[in-house]
Amino acid sequence: MNYQTSPTPPLFKGIALFTPGGDLVYCIDPSKKTQWHVNLCATLQEWLGLVEPPHFLVPCYTATFDRWLDPNTQAVKCSAIAYSPVWRYRSLLNLIFETHEVVWSQGSCPEELCDPIVVASYRERFPQLWENHDLVLQVDSPIARAPEFPESDLSAIARTDPTRPEGSEGYVLRLFVSGRTTATEKSLQTLYQVLEESLGVPYTLKVIDIHKHPEQAEFSQISATPTLIKLWPLPVRRIVGNLEDPNTIARVLGYY
Repeated sequence: MNYQTSPTPPLFKGIALFTPGGDLVYCIDPSKKTQWHVNLCATLQEWLGLVEPPHFLVPCYTATFDRWLDPNTQAVKCSAIAYSPVWRYRSLLNLIFETHEVVWSQGSCPEELCDPIVVASYRERFPQLWENHDLVLQVDSPIARAPEFPESDLSAIARTDPTRPEGSEGYVLRLFVSGRTTATEKSLQTLYQVLEESLGVPYTLKVIDIHKHPEQAEFSQISATPTLIKLWPLPVRRIVGNLEDPNTIARVLGYY
């Protein structure tokens, strides 16, 4: 940590996202809003024509800088962390964030996410990321939190879902989970049992891992897992947390 006194330097959070080929998108955000990594991944998708946002680049191809005012001491503090794949770009980071006085710390990459073999496995699907396009782009529009999409928007998606069962009585369901844990498997077992034994009409159930598809979780305003959403038939209903009680699931589905 670095401490500074008067005059107070600008307080902000900066996030940089690199590609294996050396392209860079970054933000400088005085309001320190959240979901910037999602926004930067979406920017790379748009500019490089990717099939989907490259969320696998986070955190191993990221660097973050944060300068804030300690509320207790009124001292300015800062931290600067760059992960090993982007460690060599510290001079560039100091240039874009104007932080020449900062000593960077090297972040520790989770082995299961930043293993070079794991990262390389994405090369066939995202070849543009391994090319250098001389891209250094500052992104100006933060995503503070999920937009307030009305439930009618979710139901509109369900109506056009190609997997939706034919007929007005077909159910369209989404289950958001955090990985395939023991608790997730138990919830799925209970849910499948209720659907097969009690529903009595066709249905489609899509299980979405929020770690693999954060953009879908953001759109659907998922605040906790597991979350079950009934998109169709209307009205849209959801249940958060408790998926072990068949009666509770039945009430959400609207036939109990």
